[in-house]
Amino acid sequence: MGYQVQKTDEEWRAELSPEEYAILRQAGTERPFTGEYNDTDTAGTYSCRACGHELFESETKFHSGCGWPSFYQPVTDTIEYVEDNSHGMKRVEVRCASCGSHLGHVFPDGYGTPTGDRYCINSLSLTLKPADAP
Repeated sequence: MGYQVQKTDEEWRAELSPEEYAILRQAGTERPFTGEYNDTDTAGTYSCRACGHELFESETKFHSGCGWPSFYQPVTDTIEYVEDNSHGMKRVEVRCASCGSHLGHVFPDGYGTPTGDRYCINSLSLTLKPADAP
């Protein structure tokens, strides 16, 4: 897929920390319950840490207990869905539709949410812009 934001591997490595690069560009996963946004209730907008594309609103964030920030719905047309059969599991990977960076996975087990979905997202894939920020 052609992305709006396209950079070479060298450019991504220069812009991202080694941990961010491993998750965003190599589809890694941060350890559960360690991410800065796991327990955050701050109102605002979550964007892709790699390219700044807006992905989720805080109103759709919920505490799922899975160890990663969870959302029940992305901002319209901001996510790319990719079948992921790695590690002996059948899952749906979610990527930023603007730059193709790995964000996490979506599962149909968001019980009690309006959509029934749980977007399980790595904190290192996100940047939060608080609603009260200038």
